[in-house]
Amino acid sequence: MAFQDTEPKALSCYGLLRADTGRMLLRFVRGRPVSQVTEDFLEWVCERLASEGKKALLMIWDNASWHVSQRVRAWIGAHNRQARAVGGVRIVTCRLPSKSPWLNRIEPCWVHGKRAIHEAERPLTIAEVMERVCTYYGCEQLPPLEQDAG
Repeated sequence: MAFQDTEPKALSCYGLLRADTGRMLLRFVRGRPVSQVTEDFLEWVCERLASEGKKALLMIWDNASWHVSQRVRAWIGAHNRQARAVGGVRIVTCRLPSKSPWLNRIEPCWVHGKRAIHEAERPLTIAEVMERVCTYYGCEQLPPLEQDAG
């Protein structure tokens, strides 16, 4: 009987560093970041911010494919039209120049977080990574976002 590895080969963490509170909003996804999950993350963030009475979200983004894809840009455009029409949080994106992570305030947070949770003796399980990351950043551990099967 062959051993079945049930752990996904990748775990991605979407994060938003809030300038107003200095806190992080985090969601994990089992697998690689893709446009559909980016849309789901943005929708979740906008719902959270709307519940606080926020009207706009300024996203400082690098040029990752899941940030700049035509699908995500179209989704943001449709989302913003709906937010203007019926109310909600509009999304304003500000893309950083290529290869300039030092311009994004979240990057040092990621570096420190990775160092804080790392364990040199063994690889961590997905559950351990999620728990340690959420503990480090003081975030609620929510169920991971799901990638569409198709």
